[in-house]
Amino acid sequence: MMPRDRTKLKIVAAMLGIFVLGCVTGAALSTLYQLRAQGTDRLSYGRGGPGDKREAFFEQLRRDLNLTEEQAAQIRQILDQTRDEFRRLRAEVRPRYDAIRQNADARIRAVLTPEQRARFDAIVAQKEAERNEAEKRER
Repeated sequence: MMPRDRTKLKIVAAMLGIFVLGCVTGAALSTLYQLRAQGTDRLSYGRGGPGDKREAFFEQLRRDLNLTEEQAAQIRQILDQTRDEFRRLRAEVRPRYDAIRQNADARIRAVLTPEQRARFDAIVAQKEAERNEAEKRER
């Protein structure tokens, strides 16, 4: 085989390898996108996510388990009751979490300079706003 032919063969092999890697990458990304679009978090109903995640979980159960209407109604009631129990528990323990968080914030503020404290207070306020927003979405 001539050196020129070997060079052409190497070029074709490299291009073929790049093409195969592109196909594999594309297939992997497509699968990942489809899984995320389907919402594969099966337990999201209990994690305080938005209601659409709970509804998606319920619909997955209905579809995958081929539930009767009676079963679906009973399971929806169970999921709703469980959500309410989690809310009550959160309301009970929230003051304890808040006290721990406030204590930690005070201890951190004691270490900071006045300029750093102002920035820290802004960060804490932003985090609190995010927590409040998440609670609103949950309801």
